[in-house]
Amino acid sequence: MTTVAFVLAGIAALIHVYIFRLESLAWTDPKTRAVFGTTAETAEVTKPLAYNQGFYNLFLAIIAVIGIAVGAFGSASSDDVSTALIHAACGSMVAAALVLATSDSSKLRGAVIQGVAPALAILALLLS
Repeated sequence: MTTVAFVLAGIAALIHVYIFRLESLAWTDPKTRAVFGTTAETAEVTKPLAYNQGFYNLFLAIIAVIGIAVGAFGSASSDDVSTALIHAACGSMVAAALVLATSDSSKLRGAVIQGVAPALAILALLLS
């Protein structure tokens, strides 16, 4: 079950790296604006906020990857560290997805995309 948790946490990390790219590097691109349902004018005004928010997603992905690496390549005594890092990263991802879903019902699809893999990773860790 730990391997399943690592795979799911890795998928969650990849999703959050992709979100980082959208928010921090391509916020004003028409395809990104279509994903987030924003206009060119709004995207330009909110670009600094999106840039900052994108980095939060990147940092969560990095924490998850470090947790996976510690668990995969560390000793048995590092299992607690790995579990704590993955719980912290994936728990924050799930919490952010819940905030997104409850703040704007039109963003439910994005919240599901953002939150399912980390939620399943946490569940797999709890069952392992």
